[in-house]
Amino acid sequence: MTLKPQLADVFEHRHNAPGADEQAAMLRTIGVSSIEQLIDETVPPAIRLKRPLELPEALSERAFLAKFKQIAGQNQVFKSYIGLGYHDTTLPPVIQRNILENPGWYTAYTPYQAEIAQGRLEALINYQTMIIDLTGLEIANASLLDEGTAAAEAMHMLHSQTKKKGAHQYFVSDQVLPQTIDLLRTRATPVGIELVVGDHRQIDLSNEGFFGVMVQYPAADGEVFDYSDFISHARANNVFVVMAADLLALTLLTSPGELGADVCVGNSQRFGVPMGYGGPHAGFFATKDQFKRVIPGRLIGQSVDAAGNKAYRMALQTREQHIRREKATSNICTAQVLLSVLAGMYAVYHGPQRILQFAVNTHSLAQTLEAGLKKLGVDQTNENYFDTLNLRLESAELQQSLRQEAEAARINFRYFDEVRVGISLNQNTELHDVNDILDVFAKVLGKEAEQLMSLPEELELTWPKSLIRTSEYLTHPVFNTHHAEHELLRYMKQLENKDLSLAHSMIPLGSCTMKLNATAEMIPVTWPEIGQLHPFAPLDQTKGYQQIFSDLQAWLCEITGFAAVSLQPNSGAQGEYAGLLAIRGYHEARGDHHRNVSLIPASAHGTNPASAVMAGMEVVVVKSTEDGNIDVADLKEKAAKYADRLSCLMVTYPSTHGVYEETIIDICKTIHQHGGRVYMDGANMNAQVGLTSPANIGADVCHLNLHKTFCIPHGGGGPGVGPIGVVADLVPYLPGHAVVAVEGRSNGSVSAAPWGSASILPISYAYISMMGGDGLQRATQLAILNANYIKARLEEHYPVLYSGSHGRCAHEMILECRHFKKAGIEVEDIAKRLMDYGFHAPTVSFPVAGTLMIEPTESESKDELDRFCDAMISIRKEIAEIESGKADAKDNVLKHAPHTAATVLAHEWNRPYTREQAVYPMEYVRAAKFWPSVSRIDSAYGDRNLICSCTPIEQYADKEEELVQADKGPSY
Repeated sequence: MTLKPQLADVFEHRHNAPGADEQAAMLRTIGVSSIEQLIDETVPPAIRLKRPLELPEALSERAFLAKFKQIAGQNQVFKSYIGLGYHDTTLPPVIQRNILENPGWYTAYTPYQAEIAQGRLEALINYQTMIIDLTGLEIANASLLDEGTAAAEAMHMLHSQTKKKGAHQYFVSDQVLPQTIDLLRTRATPVGIELVVGDHRQIDLSNEGFFGVMVQYPAADGEVFDYSDFISHARANNVFVVMAADLLALTLLTSPGELGADVCVGNSQRFGVPMGYGGPHAGFFATKDQFKRVIPGRLIGQSVDAAGNKAYRMALQTREQHIRREKATSNICTAQVLLSVLAGMYAVYHGPQRILQFAVNTHSLAQTLEAGLKKLGVDQTNENYFDTLNLRLESAELQQSLRQEAEAARINFRYFDEVRVGISLNQNTELHDVNDILDVFAKVLGKEAEQLMSLPEELELTWPKSLIRTSEYLTHPVFNTHHAEHELLRYMKQLENKDLSLAHSMIPLGSCTMKLNATAEMIPVTWPEIGQLHPFAPLDQTKGYQQIFSDLQAWLCEITGFAAVSLQPNSGAQGEYAGLLAIRGYHEARGDHHRNVSLIPASAHGTNPASAVMAGMEVVVVKSTEDGNIDVADLKEKAAKYADRLSCLMVTYPSTHGVYEETIIDICKTIHQHGGRVYMDGANMNAQVGLTSPANIGADVCHLNLHKTFCIPHGGGGPGVGPIGVVADLVPYLPGHAVVAVEGRSNGSVSAAPWGSASILPISYAYISMMGGDGLQRATQLAILNANYIKARLEEHYPVLYSGSHGRCAHEMILECRHFKKAGIEVEDIAKRLMDYGFHAPTVSFPVAGTLMIEPTESESKDELDRFCDAMISIRKEIAEIESGKADAKDNVLKHAPHTAATVLAHEWNRPYTREQAVYPMEYVRAAKFWPSVSRIDSAYGDRNLICSCTPIEQYADKEEELVQADKGPSY
């Protein structure tokens, strides 16, 4: 027997699921002899790369983790008291293990199909309720990207709602966080808002130019101002008020709602989410009920299902960019679902009493530290504060000495101008930490610090009564029940069991690929060297992160063909916006301020026109041809018509219709000839990697959905990362940062943190490291193979709307379902029926109404693809029975889908199909049945009766009374 030693531990074989035998069988079904032939018939030869990707050789999982441990080890985890919106905290291990590290939670998709997302939706309702309670306002969304972007969204919303004609000025206190002011400047300029930054105690708001104001609570330097008079002055002048607040401080401080604020924004990071060198963190946004129809971001509401039971769903989806495009008030890509769930579950676990105790302890330690520093002769200037001391030193030399001594003790403070030092304490600060801080000051001052042995039994809250909170919060039972670990564990598991994720089956959504998120890729995210760094820590403490950024940028440049990449945008939509700002900056630097027209194909992603409007551009739509491609004649006509004003073309490639358009090079040349630049939406980059590239096609800038092509988990609708790559002459216009210089750039930021959601970049770093260039190219080839296999199996049952010149689709396809309307069947009926087969629906009615867009990934095996195809074919047969009259047009298995356990276990069954047909439509379903927890949800009811927080306890009591009466029978 001859043995052949060879490498056995190859990561690519685990990520790219179809093996050689499976590939051969799939190729036969498609009708080609090799995968090379398939690619040649799919990807136009003119755009193919001339050489393979030059990336480091692929590593095994074990080798990668060992190497990455060394890289991460270059980061130094100091005690950080820098503050500025980021604080050390502890994510309870039971939540870390069972949500953050659990694929049942992190691989789920945005809850468009609410019947199989009830667990996540309930968790988000908890989050919204937590924000409503603590802010004292009436409605909250299910998160935004971070505090800075939440503040920008508030500014835009209020600008759109002001009744003051010609009011375009927005006042921002100079005590708002500096990174927020930076981002507000970025977002204000393109849409004609004038930012006025100054002292809120001196500004005259009677100026008719002001439509809104923003203040920080507590302020950036830690001072807690009483804004009551300021808010009254604003309201008297019809000026809206935004307050950025600290959630933990709000347990002790009078809420913004009680003070009269119109909007409250902030960051929920300190509710258990690691600092992660800047993100991801869930920004929060709460406002008054009057703004519920225009509130930005995702909004979870309560409705009812077909059986009359309570059910959750995403409310008011008509605001979404996929529907309203450039007129949208909400962008679904601006959410941080997984992080919202973590923060909300933190509140569920700890409850109001324990969270209040964290706040009391933090403030008490701050008072104790102030007293100790006072004995050392250090002047603290904040009259009222929560957790942050503002210290005035005698000289710059003393400040520098203090910094050296503190960093030698592995401690970070904030160092202001004017010889000031800021110290922000946190949930994890203990008495020995206070002693360590006092020791540092004592050494620098040449004095002896008194060692504190215990905290005083009682400390007086010395704030004015107007600042002290008296209202209750987190009173709902959900925040007062699950405080024992086993109770929380069971609650989280109950919610998890209501959600379908990649742990159950493939999620065949077109436009937003649900790829394998390998466990080895996820492991480093929770390492302290990755999670516990403050985003404004000195760069010499973050050398590991700097290597990650440098390597990842170089690899993404190689993959895209671009000159430089910015990692700052923390969602695909933010990447779009940053890319458009780079184009805008380029034109303005050349004196072409008038170039503001963005050509956008009718087939483009819905985020494209919304982003263009945010960037101050005028959208001109380019027609599509009957075969779904860009109408080149129309494009050339409009490029010529708007030549003097042309800023850019926004194009998705391959197209959203799932085709590699062969005219793309000509399209790009046309735009360049008329002085415009080409922005390529990178949503479909997973169909380019290793085969072609944005630069090769002729694009100037492209964003990359790392949470799609490069394996960051979708997290149920966030987190995400959307870095942008640009050609050489656009590099100077990439985003910078006001607090930490990013590669020397001074441009405004698009995210609150310098490198956006830095702590999840190791996932993409791991994916590229373990796949290597050849593995990445094969992943693209297999994604195309899997898509064309599904097409081959389904096209005789469901017409495929668009395909290339050789009859091939790219990585996704659109199935025609509109003709089923003759039988009374809508595309939604197919989507709901798929739940009974154990599958999440493909993308419904986008980009073409009444169709399904399917996109498999390279990580799905032939067996799984066959299960999905079998389910779709079976549903087609069920439709055929309706078409033939064998099944009733209204009372049938599709119209009643999905079927819950409660439905089929009911005592009476009077439907014209069997219970077995309802819930076990195919044999494979029996082995691993996923039960939807609610029946089909009435969306219109939920929008008419908008409830976006946990059901009040009174309604529980009313429901209980209804049940009692029902048991008694009808009364006469």
